[in-house]
Amino acid sequence: MTTRDVGGSAAGFRAAADTGPVLDLPPQSFAEVLTSDLLVSPTLLAGSEGTNREVSNVAVMAVPDIGPWLRTGQLLITTTSVLGRLVEPVDVFLTRLDRRGVAGLAVRLDDGTAALPAEMCDAADELGFPVVVVADLYPQAHPLAGDLAELSARQVDAVFEADRLRRVLVDVVMAGGGFAELADAVARELGGAVLITTPDGRQLCRAGDESELRRLASSAALDSTGRVRTDSTEGGLGLHRLGDEFIAVSAISANGIDHGRLVQSSTGRQLSSEDLYLVEQAAAVCALVVARELVVSSVEEKHRANFVRDLLLGRGGEHEHVVAHAKTFGWDLDRPVVVVVIEPDPVGEDEPSMPRMPLVERQARAFTSAVAGRDPGAAVTALPTETVILMGVGTDTMNLVHELVAYVRGDGGGGRRAFGVGVSRPTDSVDGIPALYGQARTALKVGRQITGAWAVTHFDDLGVYRLLSLVEDDSELESFASETLRELTADTPEAQDMRRTLEVLLATNINIAETARQLHFHYNTLRYRVVKLEKMLGSFTDHPELRLDLSLALKIMAMRGINS
Repeated sequence: MTTRDVGGSAAGFRAAADTGPVLDLPPQSFAEVLTSDLLVSPTLLAGSEGTNREVSNVAVMAVPDIGPWLRTGQLLITTTSVLGRLVEPVDVFLTRLDRRGVAGLAVRLDDGTAALPAEMCDAADELGFPVVVVADLYPQAHPLAGDLAELSARQVDAVFEADRLRRVLVDVVMAGGGFAELADAVARELGGAVLITTPDGRQLCRAGDESELRRLASSAALDSTGRVRTDSTEGGLGLHRLGDEFIAVSAISANGIDHGRLVQSSTGRQLSSEDLYLVEQAAAVCALVVARELVVSSVEEKHRANFVRDLLLGRGGEHEHVVAHAKTFGWDLDRPVVVVVIEPDPVGEDEPSMPRMPLVERQARAFTSAVAGRDPGAAVTALPTETVILMGVGTDTMNLVHELVAYVRGDGGGGRRAFGVGVSRPTDSVDGIPALYGQARTALKVGRQITGAWAVTHFDDLGVYRLLSLVEDDSELESFASETLRELTADTPEAQDMRRTLEVLLATNINIAETARQLHFHYNTLRYRVVKLEKMLGSFTDHPELRLDLSLALKIMAMRGINS
């Protein structure tokens, strides 16, 4: 099969040229297939509007879990006994085939009394997805008969191998093993390099041959932060080729929620659909660990969140009591700390192909992972609308915060939701935490207003914006800006350009030569602009009070995002 780019990154993932149970055909319409000798006595039952679909390959569905072997343009041949073992409703199954680009379905009736369910034909007609009944799976004298029989046998072999793998991995889980032990077992059984990641590709653990892991780390499958590129179609799921490297990616889902990815990489051999099938079965066992941990962590997280909420509201109690209680969660609050608040930016989010846990919980888990190796005693908690971190103070606190943000953000790809960050001043007593929380919230709010998405702001960097943020009446601030700046508040390129000139003039204390240098203007050009500005705003070059008013008005416009 030819490869096609499905990437969402600069390098992108490529669909791997698969050696799985699929046979290529000369491209032809489904109607032409019906008149060929490939199908035995075909009768079109439903989906006649789709007979113009192009068929480019054929496969036998010998097992109900056909997902890894589905291809665009595929004619899928199966039996009523296999369809009867589907775990999903047959109309949902047809919809999935249609979404994956399958061209049509041929079904052999296993006995004279068998019939296709009515809901299957209704769904096929609605989708325009052709469904035919055939007398046999394939003509015994057809040149492809032997190949199709072999492909069917390979599917069955894969099912037995998957059953063996599941037993091995379930034993690991029953013995108390977690993701790290499962990754080791998968790497041992399947070979190559194995990663377990979050849904957006942040690594939780890795295992396998060190040389394979190094090659994977330097490949286009990972971005510069070590995150697996799950930015491509459907979260990067499926088989992919990256030069000489092949990777299989499967979702780890529990209770209908997407919790991560299981990735197998190999450079020693080309991975096939059977390998992807095994990875998917291993991911299903990984979901058992997720379900087990969710039961335990949900209770613990509720206690942690209640404790932090009380601290932020000043209801934590005496310092010694709070410190002792925090230690039961593994947190160290008996030291100077700062409060860091992380909140998703208020923008729309496309619905993911698979339901995921709430956004704030995902971000809290990401920051927990990021903080663990840098400040093990930090407290990280998900509250209803934000993540709160109580972390130790150092000489480079803001550098550390930027490191955490870079880790969680990755390279910013994959449609990741932007978030704002506010950082407080330090305190050496838990009594000061409520005030610090207020500082962090103010820094977050004002920093977002000034900078926009991905703002990371320290309270001490706000300057006069701190005072302006205390004015709750937005209309009063906007009125002051409008009355002070007059025509310069207009939403036009000329007004914006003149505001920029005024801003630099005020910043240089009306130093004409320095302002001209910074703005790349001729000295006389800037002199002309100063005269023009003073006609609009008054003689600000001679009146410090007016300069102060103008400076505040410009900051109000920046903070409120007026014409910015």
